[in-house]
Amino acid sequence: MIGRLNHVAIAVPDLEAGAAVYRGMLGAELSEPVPQPKHGVTVIFVTLPNTKIELLEPLGEGSPIAAFLERNPSGGIHHVCYEVDDILAARDHLKGQGARVLGDGEPKIGAHDKPVLFLHPKDFCGTLVELEQA
Repeated sequence: MIGRLNHVAIAVPDLEAGAAVYRGMLGAELSEPVPQPKHGVTVIFVTLPNTKIELLEPLGEGSPIAAFLERNPSGGIHHVCYEVDDILAARDHLKGQGARVLGDGEPKIGAHDKPVLFLHPKDFCGTLVELEQA
């Protein structure tokens, strides 16, 4: 059911400092910062030959990654994102298998302007999983 790895998201307390590490130390190609107010984050994408790294910085008071950064002040891997052909079929299949979909269970438009859902980390070996429609 899952397709390719779309990205690995890393929460950072300072987006520019995180970008500088990837740009300066690793010589990576990065996007410009993109505010995502509906998701409470600002993102920068690091382009790799086979996938992307998504650097996330909290945006606004209700940012969903603020609590993560309180527990992990230096930052860290926040989630992995897999592509699926049909996000509603994937959601229904996973719910039928007992997986918990976070939020109201309805896809939201993500940073790539495609529908996304998040799955509870306790159902996936302690990893927050994002599904994105390919």
